[in-house]
Amino acid sequence: MDRRDRDDRSRDIYIEKLVKLNRTAKVVKGGRRFSFSALTVVGDRTGNVGYGFGKANDVTEAIRKSIEKAKRSMIKLPVKNGTIPHNVVGEFKASRVIMKPACPGSGIIAGGAVRAIMEAGGITDILAKTVGSRSAINVIRAVFNGLNEIMDARAVAHNRGKALKDMWG
Repeated sequence: MDRRDRDDRSRDIYIEKLVKLNRTAKVVKGGRRFSFSALTVVGDRTGNVGYGFGKANDVTEAIRKSIEKAKRSMIKLPVKNGTIPHNVVGEFKASRVIMKPACPGSGIIAGGAVRAIMEAGGITDILAKTVGSRSAINVIRAVFNGLNEIMDARAVAHNRGKALKDMWG
């Protein structure tokens, strides 16, 4: 199996979402020189999700770089019945994202960047509200900050000296 086969297989597993593509111009003697930055979210719809930010002089190269970084920065989401186990607030700089579990069938009630993360991560029902700065990169970092603060049921049960069945009923 060569490298191309492995790359094709990894593309099938992961869902890649482009959240933001930005073009910047630098004025030089011969005119304008453009460069691009891409913000992507990568997930496998089973609870693993990551984000990446890449810059390059070409759009495709910027997207490729951001996807590679996203695959390296993946975290595990604690998904319970298609939603998160409890309320959580994620903060990064001036962005704040409030995430609440939702009943089955509610769907993803969230804005652009948050929606991309939840879809890629396999969360099907959630309520989310972005407060403060709505800069895409800051919102994504706030979401990941909040997701890292979600408590694991097994760890909480162990710390309280109870069985997992006693905690969840």
